[in-house]
Amino acid sequence: MSARGIVGTGSYLPEREVSNKEVAEWCGITAEWIEERTEILTRRYAAPDEATSDLAAHALTSALRSAGITADRLDYLIVSTSTGDSPQPPTANLVQHAVGATGAACFDVNVVCSGFVFGLEMAHRLLAARPDGYAAVIGADVYSRILDHADHRTTVLLGDGAGAAIVGPVRDGHGFLGAELASRGDAHRLIRVEAGGSRIPTTPQTLADGGHYFRMEGRGVRDFVMDHVPPVLDRLLRGAGLTAADVDHFVPHQPNGVLLRGLVDKIGMSHAHTHRTLEKYGNVGSASVPVALDDGCRSGLIRDGDLVVMAGFGGGMSVGATLMRWQERS
Repeated sequence: MSARGIVGTGSYLPEREVSNKEVAEWCGITAEWIEERTEILTRRYAAPDEATSDLAAHALTSALRSAGITADRLDYLIVSTSTGDSPQPPTANLVQHAVGATGAACFDVNVVCSGFVFGLEMAHRLLAARPDGYAAVIGADVYSRILDHADHRTTVLLGDGAGAAIVGPVRDGHGFLGAELASRGDAHRLIRVEAGGSRIPTTPQTLADGGHYFRMEGRGVRDFVMDHVPPVLDRLLRGAGLTAADVDHFVPHQPNGVLLRGLVDKIGMSHAHTHRTLEKYGNVGSASVPVALDDGCRSGLIRDGDLVVMAGFGGGMSVGATLMRWQERS
């Protein structure tokens, strides 16, 4: 199979910046408490007239420009989101319409914060039959619409944003070197939105009870991450004949700063450059990994030939990790 890799990146963060002071007033805590426990300083919220597909389309437009191709070159368009515009149609189809990607087959994936990495592996495999093909993988979420401002465990963490990557042909020896995907359905209640689906349909009572809000068991999530992410990364690197010491860049999901620092220490990647955007954007769900990747690319830190590990982890519970030899854009 011809080499495939990421040939362009883009991101979009809404204009409205929400400070810790503002969030603290909602939750009955202090801005200092938020910073100490999360290392997040601000986050972005979508405007009232912005939906997930709008953020995704902006990010994709930026990624297409970065890759130097037009939307009509795309064979596939994958949107990873757990906050789609509506239950139907797929948000990916709305993005297709917005950017004019008329030749792309479109679909959504919902693996919550792991979804972008799952989407990359799907794009890689789908393009096996198209030597000159391209796929767009977008992570986008608008969590501000499903937050309970009385719940400080979630409101302090989450924001809105979108990131995108274009997957296409790269030079031999570059691009994707391996991927590991894992799911643990027995831990599905750690992160959830309980109402609004076929098991608990929307009713006046579910609305009154707050059943449509994002809920998270913080300690359980922390333990899951520390127990399950390191083995996935170890299998990924061993499969490529590498060790953590070989990695130049770690691009992880951005849950909170304290948890992320602990994870980096545990996986033995303190030497690598860990790309963090959580201080200014918070946890943007499925967009976390592509937003951090785009930030690293635009900063010039990721260079040709560098080994890059991306890792997503979250609701489901699921973990996805991919390893790439980076090809610098011409």
